[in-house]
Amino acid sequence: MGGPAPAEPGRAALEVSLLPGRSGIRARGEISALTRPSWEEALSELAGRHAGVSYVELSDVAFVDVAGVTALAVTAMNLPDGRVVVENPPPQLPRVLEMFWPGLDRIEVAL
Repeated sequence: MGGPAPAEPGRAALEVSLLPGRSGIRARGEISALTRPSWEEALSELAGRHAGVSYVELSDVAFVDVAGVTALAVTAMNLPDGRVVVENPPPQLPRVLEMFWPGLDRIEVAL
């Protein structure tokens, strides 16, 4: 994974790492315009390793913008099979999914 974005005053940072013991990633920080390239790279790598169920752990993500949720939804929709389980997302993520992709069964949100 790309590792943490450089932390600079006034700039958002995102750190993405592999989940130990299962297929997936853990993100920490913010998913926004400043960190989107790192987020999209992590999702691409996740899709490349996907085998039925992939996990995305977001308990340490303070904010995700609509474009970040879109990248997640598009990644899930483009998987050949299975689903993505999103664990402990920030509150706006399930709301955005329901607003723009109601009934998307490729993503399961576990609060």
